[in-house]
Amino acid sequence: MSAPARSQVISLYKLLLTESKKFPSYNYRNYAVRRVRDAFRANRTIGDPTTVERLITEGQQTLALIQRQVTHTHLDIEQRLLMTDLGPFDIYYYSTSVWQ
Repeated sequence: MSAPARSQVISLYKLLLTESKKFPSYNYRNYAVRRVRDAFRANRTIGDPTTVERLITEGQQTLALIQRQVTHTHLDIEQRLLMTDLGPFDIYYYSTSVWQ
């Protein structure tokens, strides 16, 4: 593997791990980190430049997928929190109508 390809692979590996660690759920986070590590270990010995380029492209697509999923998960959690929060009007309304 040439020096630029090696630095690309290491950079991609670090980015994938960093993004995988952003999952709020413990199970998703550990699963993603484990899959990244296992994939890089399995492909450690590949020396063919075309295969390396193909794997780098697949890794970049996986990185984009993880980034979208993390963003979607964070937005979903925020939306659920907003839907369950009661504002001042809601508290007044429930305190005057429901509890009496």
